[in-house]
Amino acid sequence: MQTAGLALHTDKYQINMMYAHWVNRSHQQKAVFEAYFRKLPFGNGYAVFAGLERIVHYIANLRFSDEDLKYLSEQEENYDSAFLEELKQFRFCGNIYSMKEGALVFPNEPLIRVEGTIMEAQLVETALLNFMNFQTLIATKASRVKQVAGDDILLEFGTRRAQEADAAVWGARAAYIAGFDATSNMLAGQKFGIPTKGTHAHSWVQSFSSEQEAFDTYAKVMPDGVTLLVDTFDTLKSGVPHAIETAKKLESAGKKMSAIRLDSGDLAYLSIKARKMLDDAGLSYVKIVASNDLDENTILNLKAQGARIDTWGVGTQLITAADQPALGGVYKLVEHEVNGEMVPTIKISGNPEKVSTPGKKDVYRIVDRVTAKATADYIVFPDEEKPRDSVRLKLFNPQHPYLQKYVKNYDAIPMLQQIFENGKLVYDLPSLKEIRLYHREQMDLFWPEYLRKLNPEIYRVNLSEKVWDLKQKLMAEFMQTEE
Repeated sequence: MQTAGLALHTDKYQINMMYAHWVNRSHQQKAVFEAYFRKLPFGNGYAVFAGLERIVHYIANLRFSDEDLKYLSEQEENYDSAFLEELKQFRFCGNIYSMKEGALVFPNEPLIRVEGTIMEAQLVETALLNFMNFQTLIATKASRVKQVAGDDILLEFGTRRAQEADAAVWGARAAYIAGFDATSNMLAGQKFGIPTKGTHAHSWVQSFSSEQEAFDTYAKVMPDGVTLLVDTFDTLKSGVPHAIETAKKLESAGKKMSAIRLDSGDLAYLSIKARKMLDDAGLSYVKIVASNDLDENTILNLKAQGARIDTWGVGTQLITAADQPALGGVYKLVEHEVNGEMVPTIKISGNPEKVSTPGKKDVYRIVDRVTAKATADYIVFPDEEKPRDSVRLKLFNPQHPYLQKYVKNYDAIPMLQQIFENGKLVYDLPSLKEIRLYHREQMDLFWPEYLRKLNPEIYRVNLSEKVWDLKQKLMAEFMQTEE
């Protein structure tokens, strides 16, 4: 969870490449890398960018400790002691640009741009992708759940099934960015100010001589905000009736029970029956919470079946992104120094989707002024004329260039913000509340067809003609050298 002491949170080949550059005296060569993903997760129409805050703390605290250097000195590569001494003085001194957390993002557009020496830009790749990939994945999954749940309350319950503590804590934060209302993880609550929620376990009920005694004791100890787990024995014959009796006792003491919780069985059927039992007892204010391996698909189906559930506890399927456990973001060199000049570079692949787009790039979101909705994302070189309303903008699909359209009467919103300048943090990290609000504003920018869970419309990510032409030119040059 700590971002200090993470200099060795990197792959071995990064250190090896840094060393080879150092031996070759090319380690101060300037380079530009961009991080992006090629394919949207879960078949979704968008992703939700997250992970920037942890990346910021990682970069700001990036140091090699004496223990790190001792470990490196013991490696079979037998790194030169002068190289290790240089690592001891290492500080990140480059520039970083990034999307804002909570932004809706799309394939093949730069989410993060790193400019610096080849040595420092290479070192940060692994950790940067680790933080970006995981948190963006979980935020996207959480946003899918939120889209289905609507105004229902969403609780993140995944800690015990997460892949270790870091995933639990930072995953809870990512879910909160995308619209979840609270987490069960107390450390995430302490660290980020996320509201925490919890009920009790089946073991609480089992530890008493009767279910009624367990409920009454719990309500007596914590009479404000009581939620009772009603499926330890028999939900409808035992759990709900006993919860109703406890609720009546609370009423006599001037209190109101908050909810009952269902954690097994046919949640649609049980919630409908439980709702009627509560209403018939005059407890229409008591809510129903449901959990048990829920995800956006289960919630959608339960709603279609008329489930009477007010709050959803989502755990394993969310925190592990069970149906797609990796985002697949990549970090590619797009520009490097040659004889004192920065030269665009391209990665060619037998897989067309893996061919990179050369040159460092900016991203603008084109928003129609009449509808206030996003039309496309527009990728340009920083030295190009920025898109502006007085210039009719040509958009074409990079995969299918014959698909073209022109737009006017628009606003062009710059999406990449400068985070570090010459190693100095120049970006004010927003509060989590501000990030959640920004995410909601981002969602409002898009038509529903881009946001729907099934078969979403494909949002345009367009290259400027200058970017497109350079990509075609470098590809053609490569093909000529291969002949």
